Amino acid sequence: MSGKDDDFDRLRTALQRATPAVDPAARAEALRRAMESFDSAQGMTARPRSNKDRPFGAGILAGVHAMFERLTSRAVLGATASVAVLAIAAYVVTGPQIVPVRPIVPDSATGRLAEPAPVVAAAPEAATAEVMESADLAVAPPAPAPVPTPMERLARPEMAPAQGGAPGIQARDRGVMPRHAQRQENMVTSLAMPAPPQMEPPAGDRFARFDPNPLKIAAEDPVSTFSIDVDTTAWSWLRSSLRMGMTPDPAAIRVEEMVNYFPYDYPAPETGGAPFSTNVTVFQTPWNAGTSLVRIGLQGQLPELEYRPPLNLVFLVDTSGSMNGPDRLGLLKSAFGMLLGNLRPEDRVAIVAYAGSAGEVLAPTPASERATILAALESLQAGGSTAGGAGLELAYRLAGAMASEGSVNRVVLATDGDFNVGLASPESLVSYVEEKRRSGTYLSVLGFGRGNLNDALMQALAQNGNGQAAYIDSAEEARKVLVDQAAGALFPIAGDVKIQVEWNPETVAEYRLIGYETRALAREDFANDKVDAGEIGAGHQVTALYEITPVGSPARLTDPLRYGAPKTADWTATESGWLRLRYKLPGQDVSALIEAPIPAEVSEPDADARFAAAIAGFGQLLGKGKYLGDWGYDQAIALAEGARGADRFGYRAEAVSLMRVAQSLAQ
Repeated sequence: MSGKDDDFDRLRTALQRATPAVDPAARAEALRRAMESFDSAQGMTARPRSNKDRPFGAGILAGVHAMFERLTSRAVLGATASVAVLAIAAYVVTGPQIVPVRPIVPDSATGRLAEPAPVVAAAPEAATAEVMESADLAVAPPAPAPVPTPMERLARPEMAPAQGGAPGIQARDRGVMPRHAQRQENMVTSLAMPAPPQMEPPAGDRFARFDPNPLKIAAEDPVSTFSIDVDTTAWSWLRSSLRMGMTPDPAAIRVEEMVNYFPYDYPAPETGGAPFSTNVTVFQTPWNAGTSLVRIGLQGQLPELEYRPPLNLVFLVDTSGSMNGPDRLGLLKSAFGMLLGNLRPEDRVAIVAYAGSAGEVLAPTPASERATILAALESLQAGGSTAGGAGLELAYRLAGAMASEGSVNRVVLATDGDFNVGLASPESLVSYVEEKRRSGTYLSVLGFGRGNLNDALMQALAQNGNGQAAYIDSAEEARKVLVDQAAGALFPIAGDVKIQVEWNPETVAEYRLIGYETRALAREDFANDKVDAGEIGAGHQVTALYEITPVGSPARLTDPLRYGAPKTADWTATESGWLRLRYKLPGQDVSALIEAPIPAEVSEPDADARFAAAIAGFGQLLGKGKYLGDWGYDQAIALAEGARGADRFGYRAEAVSLMRVAQSLAQ
């Protein structure tokens, strides 16, 4: 090893002797001339550089390219030398071994470029420390490459991590990018930036989770009990989602609310009888040739306008920060303005707003003072947190003060559903609303906006307040709920309406209730007048669908028991089941009972029955129902298209269009 070391030493010594010494003055002069040539080639003057936005094609690579296009051969030589010098200096700084470079400054006496002080190469750690501590250095150490955000990686694939390495940015000139691309980069960067601390992102839309009703065996569990439902939130939410190109959350798909969104031609109740008529139809199931659908339809009476009682109405308006926007507070103002047109002079209106704290915006005012009410609505502004509990308390106090003999007292809550300040918990809110319902003041809930909707709480408040829950996604929906169906939304004709069906095990092997999962009641709750149930308003309709499997049908999904239930003497084979309904008239505490047989014979369905079946099938497709077999969107669309009928308001045509959108999203 010693021989090899001696050879290397001799070679190094010979090379050092052969290399001529550098004349400091000559090197300084060469550098000065190179810089002058470079400045001349660039056309630099004493004029200060513009601080405006760079023009298209700006950037170091674009500048170098333009320079070579314009330079003469003589200027090329000088510029090339200058670039070479600058490249050597950059390499010295950014090379593997960091070497501090001190500036070359003119001598104060002669004006000539002075020889820089010699620098001794140091270890990387020492050199880095020296660079960081020296205030008079020409070049600082390079900053670490920024780590791109996920949003940047999505918009700019070149920022994706290299295989086996850390994420970084490819070496390229940002200045040569087209101006529109620079704006796109700025937009992507701003989208990727986190929200300011004071602007908390919405918690997300919240829905009550439930499992679809299971198939039941009539011989083992023949009784089905549930509360009626007249809410329509599920359909308008579904429509809003599909219009945005999104499939709705399955938890938002409540089939009964979809079916009950549409009007049907049920016969009106007889004068002097029950406040609603009862209609039962049995027809062939569209998605299963071996089963039948049983449709139960209720039609509420619609009293003449001059005979309805006076209305005391309190608008409880959420003006929190999350309600800011034309689809929230802006749409809310328009919706309540539409409702005023349906009120009579003897009706009264008050307005309560809540955000951080609750306040009375408008004292009880006759509905005839329309300009005063509209001005109070227009004055509402969004901002602050959501004192929902305090707002409810104040609204109920006002409603109680407005109450009079024979009047209807109702609070209409308009919100995006976020109650984050106020009563201790959602359970306490629900209990409070239930208590006020017993005192004679009802509560309806209107939902607005997306991203913060607490549908689960809104449904619970409306159900316990004997009111309707609706989602307002457009001015058209506001008109439907608050103008076309205002009487049903505001004036009750029957409360605590319950439905119970006892299936005949001799004719029905299996059954399942389609929808109403969140309205199920225990069998013993049907006859218990202390158990709350749904409310029917003036002119309201209710539709419920059962799918039943006849005894002996090859479509039966369960094996029959060896020891079936014994026959009884009070029924015939012409009945599939027995229908019971209970309801209370407004202001009464004791329920009345209605009973009717469900025929076993299958009849030809009318257009209303076919359309209701199409919507029920549509809802099951969206909810990933398991009882549809191979029946899909094509069949649902064809069934609904063939059952549109007169379609006065265009609701059924809109449903067909939404089915097609859902089909496209499902593919």
